[in-house]
Amino acid sequence: MALTPVVLALSRSGEATAHRIAQTLGAAVHGREGRVEKADALFANALDHARDLFAAGVPIVGVCASGILIRGVAPLLADKTAEPPVVSVSDDGSVVVPLLGGHRGANRLARRIADALGGDAAVTTAGDVALGVALDEPPTGYRLMNPGDAKGVMANLLAGGGVTWTDEELFDVELPEGGDVELLVTEAEGHGNATRLVYHPQRFALGVGCARNADVEELWSHVLGALEAGDIAKGAIACVASIDLKADEPAIIAVAARLGVPLRVFTAAALEAEAGRLLNPSDVVFAEVGCHGVSEGAALAAAGPGAELSIAKSKTANTTCAVARAEDPIVQMRGRARGRLSVVGIGPGQAAWRTPEVSHLVAQAEELVGYGLYIDLLGPLAVGKERSDFPLGGEEARCRYALEQAGKGKNVALVCSGDAGIYAMGALVFELLDRSEEDLGVSDAARRVEVICSPGVSALQGAAARAGAPLGHDFCTISLSDLLTPRDDIIRRLHAAATGDFVIAFYNPVSKTRRTLLAEARDILLQHRPADTPVMLASSLGRPEENVRYRRLDALQVDEVDMLTVVLVGSSNSRLAQLGEGPRMFTPRGYARKIDGDLA
Repeated sequence: MALTPVVLALSRSGEATAHRIAQTLGAAVHGREGRVEKADALFANALDHARDLFAAGVPIVGVCASGILIRGVAPLLADKTAEPPVVSVSDDGSVVVPLLGGHRGANRLARRIADALGGDAAVTTAGDVALGVALDEPPTGYRLMNPGDAKGVMANLLAGGGVTWTDEELFDVELPEGGDVELLVTEAEGHGNATRLVYHPQRFALGVGCARNADVEELWSHVLGALEAGDIAKGAIACVASIDLKADEPAIIAVAARLGVPLRVFTAAALEAEAGRLLNPSDVVFAEVGCHGVSEGAALAAAGPGAELSIAKSKTANTTCAVARAEDPIVQMRGRARGRLSVVGIGPGQAAWRTPEVSHLVAQAEELVGYGLYIDLLGPLAVGKERSDFPLGGEEARCRYALEQAGKGKNVALVCSGDAGIYAMGALVFELLDRSEEDLGVSDAARRVEVICSPGVSALQGAAARAGAPLGHDFCTISLSDLLTPRDDIIRRLHAAATGDFVIAFYNPVSKTRRTLLAEARDILLQHRPADTPVMLASSLGRPEENVRYRRLDALQVDEVDMLTVVLVGSSNSRLAQLGEGPRMFTPRGYARKIDGDLA
């Protein structure tokens, strides 16, 4: 389990049990509003909240009826190899049921909870019931190289087959002996099949270095050759390590991804501390980066104080690599991660309009950065995380801080409303990365972080969905804020959009001190489209105070618009359909003309 579970308390009768579980797991308790007295976070609807956590990849322990959790996550069930554990616990703690993710930690989690509560874990996975173990879930620090064969092997054993261990017994259970199945534990490459499972102890750290923008295939071929020469399996590598100056090196990132292991980086000072253990120290390397060896030093630093070099540094034209071996599997990663900044749009605020990818990135983040209101809108998903709130108007400081925190190796989420790339922080992040440090850009460390942009439901999309289909034909968006855009440019764009007969979504239509541009926009548009052109005013979309209303273009009044309002102005072809539930705004695409032409 990559993320810490969340414990759900739905009633007063199960509240004490929920807190006992949370204490055991080091987890937070999320409680139903009005139903529990004490919780780290509160939620209004259990089904919605369970679904939101599940979409984010967060393991769930619900002190409630199993059916509540099943109904909550059912719409999202798709891939059992990727779904987080879901466990239900009776109010009195006597029964613990792993519902989903049995082979992704749920069975183990259920047993841990049952032991703490003195209850029974109702494990139903066939292998766990009959043999007390899931062969496709080895202990931490070991990797199963042919998981696709595990199901057949388990079926063999359940049919009465016996096991032969080779080199090391991994599981703390007694399995029936025999020659039907081999469980091979080896540091070398091994070939698995329907009767042989191959496990690799991850005792090795791979240290690499390369010239800037070295070819990915050159480094990958070099690594494969070195591992083959050293008789070390790819699955026995626990991590890829290098100097922090190479944190953004495409070839190094690609090697870690292909091996499916973390990339860890170290400062030159940390690598120089390994100088006494290097087999190939280099004064040339020291003069260039401040340590006497990158690949050997990184391998040793990642593998730990008792490690020794198994493969000394070798070189190609543009790459180096070395491998260090620790006595035990490497489970605690040394050094730091590359650092990640996730630029996420959370939509208008309600969880139902937040994408699963955004929820997952937020759940993974160590620190949340953003305007305080936007972080608050995340609700329980933000609980327990470090957060750095910035006021409106502090946009550049907000983005700079988020990048620099990621530059320290942290996983940071920069939280925006709507879509982060539409009138939000996405563009500013890349502007800061594009500036030199002398031009008030960011540090070199911040420039080397991974940046992920995840889409969100924009105010434009939310307003259009509430209206009906006003964006059925060509449209544009114009911000009426002249804080960052010269007023003359805004007027020029208004004339162009009016002439082009676009549907227009106005962002930032007014502020406390800026009240005239919306009226000017109205008057410009009235020169090019009918006075009865429909206009939609949508305020606080997706929130309890949501307010949607329609006006004629010639009746649009500035005083009924605020900063939380999106103004959608139709084209000359847009109109309102009067339906049972009220008016709905749409813009025809021209299908009627197409049909008429076909009939003709």
